[in-house]
Amino acid sequence: MTPPEHDATDRLRGRPPGTSARALELIALRLFTEQGFEDTTVEQIAAAVGVSRRTFFRYFDSKAAVLWSEFDGEVEALRTAFEHVPDEVPLMDAIRQVVIGVNQYRAEDVAELRTRMNLIGAVPALQASAAPHYDAWERAVGEFAATRLGLPPDSLYPLAIGRTTLAASRAAFDRWVACADNDLTVYLHHALTALGNGFAVDTTREDPAR
Repeated sequence: MTPPEHDATDRLRGRPPGTSARALELIALRLFTEQGFEDTTVEQIAAAVGVSRRTFFRYFDSKAAVLWSEFDGEVEALRTAFEHVPDEVPLMDAIRQVVIGVNQYRAEDVAELRTRMNLIGAVPALQASAAPHYDAWERAVGEFAATRLGLPPDSLYPLAIGRTTLAASRAAFDRWVACADNDLTVYLHHALTALGNGFAVDTTREDPAR
């Protein structure tokens, strides 16, 4: 999913115009970074945007949900994209193409994404909130695989495909944020191509970060 066309560093500063989920999200990210997640209240986030607590809860169920909104949007984008993949595209090629297609981030988005990752990695409450979001991502991939394979979604191969695809994609994301050099899609392409080929030697010689 492509973020709005703004510089990521600037987006973490100041007060965004208007009231929207995105405005609340950016203010929350700034306050979480400045004050700490636990010490930032919903009331403070709402007040900084100029809305009520009730308005905040129209957009998000909790403070933690703010940090997962982009990710949840990606899950929906995956499901929609899978519906339009031609039947003749091989299964793992289709998954790679769709995952890459919904992850069109740019180098200038790294600052915001790193902020999210650092918060999620450092705050126990946020780590605990990760499981249902990752499960939804896995299910989106696994259900597509199940349809292609003619198997139940909770059978071995769809589950394995969903989970290994998520693991490879998270590895690609982590390396991209750490290196901040190439487009995320370069890392996803290498990781998911290697996964689809069983990590054969000829597909793992090239490191996209070099």
